[in-house]
Formats: sequence, structure tokens, C-alpha cells
Amino acid sequence: MQKSLIIDRFELFKVPPRWLFLKLTTRDGFTGWGEPVIEGRADTVAAAVKELSYAFIGRSANDIEDVWQVLYRAGFYRGGPVLTSAISGIEQAMWDIKGKAYGLPVYEFLGGTCRKHMPVYCWIGGDRPTQVAAQAQEKFQNGYRAVKMNATAELGWLDSFQRVEETVARVQAIREVLGDRIGIAVDFHGRVHKSMARVLMKELEPYHLMFIEEPVLCENEEAFLQLRRHCTVPIAAGERNYTRWGFKNLITQGGVDILQPDLSHAGGILEVRKIAAMAEAFDVSVAPHCPLGPIALAACLQLDFTTPNAVIQEQSLGIHYNQGSDLMDYLKDKAVFAYENGHVPLLTAPGLGIEIDEEKVREMAKIGHDWKNPIWRTADGAVAEW
Repeated sequence: MQKSLIIDRFELFKVPPRWLFLKLTTRDGFTGWGEPVIEGRADTVAAAVKELSYAFIGRSANDIEDVWQVLYRAGFYRGGPVLTSAISGIEQAMWDIKGKAYGLPVYEFLGGTCRKHMPVYCWIGGDRPTQVAAQAQEKFQNGYRAVKMNATAELGWLDSFQRVEETVARVQAIREVLGDRIGIAVDFHGRVHKSMARVLMKELEPYHLMFIEEPVLCENEEAFLQLRRHCTVPIAAGERNYTRWGFKNLITQGGVDILQPDLSHAGGILEVRKIAAMAEAFDVSVAPHCPLGPIALAACLQLDFTTPNAVIQEQSLGIHYNQGSDLMDYLKDKAVFAYENGHVPLLTAPGLGIEIDEEKVREMAKIGHDWKNPIWRTADGAVAEW
């Protein structure tokens, strides 16, 4: 039976450590949660959600595709992190309402499941990576089978080989402790320019990495293919790309092996499902980016469970950004993300598959946050990529 599910109000909650939650409520009392946020620009995205509310208030949560098209296309100017992050959170919340109303997880609307559990990885080392071997061993003992670390701190356009050796030594230390029992991903974070990226990738090649992430900034996408010809380590990128149109070149030019769309930035669940389908046609996999909160992670997992070329999921439990609050703090059932042997089991509850602790959200929203990423400089005082 068709349900009306007319959305008649929304609320935004800026909660620690650096997240923004959106709650949509329908006339007949169904609620849905989304996570529309750009890290360090929460207030800006909140303003965008408010400005876009004309397009979803009074609309049915059933009409996800049409509302998305209005939000993205009807304003003439389109794209970019702020707009698409606002749209992403709205879209997630609409899916959450729809799933709850029909008593089904979101993945059932997208073709059903293609797997029973999803592998995850965790972060080690912090912004300026240290003590990674001990941390990797601890994560392995806690059941993780894959970790990711930043390659280096701030780096000059042409830096010393000592910095390269320091990066290699950290990876080597993990391999010496755990051998090939754990997957290692190294995130260049866009901090490395092409001349240094080529050297770093070649030196890291013998350590059998899962992937190297953002070896150069995404706006230098032509360099991905050059680096691909230089090194056999899989290249991952895409956390700073938005919508199908922002991923076209990454998919078709052949320089990226693993796409990393962020479901709170790239346009939401269905948009990333479309991106993943495009990628599948070019034999490219996806590993959704998600250093965010529990709503964003739940949205990612709904995608992962129905996407054949999804290979591994980032998640933020214990990440160095989570100061004062962490991933599980806003969930009523904290066992829903129970990691077993480095995997998350299938989420079976309706909607996004999680139940938000609204009382906790409202309590922490009174504290709020004003998170901003650090501003880094090289030794000569020039601004460096963070």
C-alpha cells in the first residue's frame, strides 16, 4: 500500500566531535536521520539545508529521485561540496523514513543484498603518523584485519629523501610485526606533489599495500594515470569528488583502481549507487570514504551490502579526529556495528538500520562544536596541504 510520508518539519543538530545531524519528520510521525556535513564547514552546510528546505518540506519521502533532481538541478548552479553534502544528508534521511515506513532496510529497495557482511578498516597513527606498529598490532588483536595511516606530515613540493625513508620505515615496522596478516593502506591525503608522489609510491611498492589514497590532489587527476604507469600499487581517490559528473574522468581515464565517494558529500545513497554502477562497467571498485558519524556509516553500509564492487569500508571508531565523542555515543544499540574478524554483519533493521539516541543528540547539541582542520606550513613558512 502506498504511503504518503509527507515531510513537514526538520531539525539540525551540530554535535561533537565535528558532525551535523539532520532529522526529518513526516505528518504521520515517521522520522528519518541524515548526516549532511563538510568537515570544518558544518554551519555552512546547515545554512544550505535550511535554504533548500523549500524543495523537501511538503514532499513525500517516497519521492527520493525527484526531490534529488530538484535539489541538484532546479537551482541552476550545481555541484560542489556544500550543496551536495546538504543534498546527501537530506537524501539519507528520506531513505531512512521510507525504510521505516515499509519495514525494510534501504538495501532492499536497491536490489537486495549481495553479501552477508562487509570488511572494514580503521585508522592508526594520527595526522602526523607515529607509533604505527604498536597501534596496528593492537587493532589486529581487537579483530581488525586492515588499517590505514597517513603517509607523512606536511611535505614540500620537493622534499628530502629522509622524509621518504621515514614513511617507508613506518610501513616496514608494521610488516615486521604482523607480516601479511593485515592489510595496510597509506593515505597521501593530497599532501604530496607529483614529483614526491612518484618517489614515495615506488619505495612503498615492495610492502604489498592494499592501496595508496589520494597520491596527489584530485584536481590533478591527469597525474593519476601517470602514476599508475609508474607503480603497481592500487590507487584510490574520490573523497573530494561529487556526483556522477565529478567521477566520470576518474572512472574513464583509467588512473584510479578504487573510488572513494563519501555518501555524506557525493550526493547520498542512490547517487553513490549510480557512481558504483558506472565504476563496475569499467572494472573499478569502490571503498566509500567515511571518517564521519554513525548515520553516515549506516548509509555507507546500506550501499555496501547491495553493491558487488564495494571492497572495504572506512569507519571512524577511534579515529584521531574524534575528541570528546565517538562513533557509538549517539546510538541506542551500540552492538549494531559489532565488528567480527574485521567485518560488520548485515544490518537488518528498517531504514538505515540504526536507532539514534535522540536524547543524547539533543544533550550534545547544546555543547556543539567549532571544528576546523589545522593550517599547516612548511619550514619556510609556505602554506602546506593538510
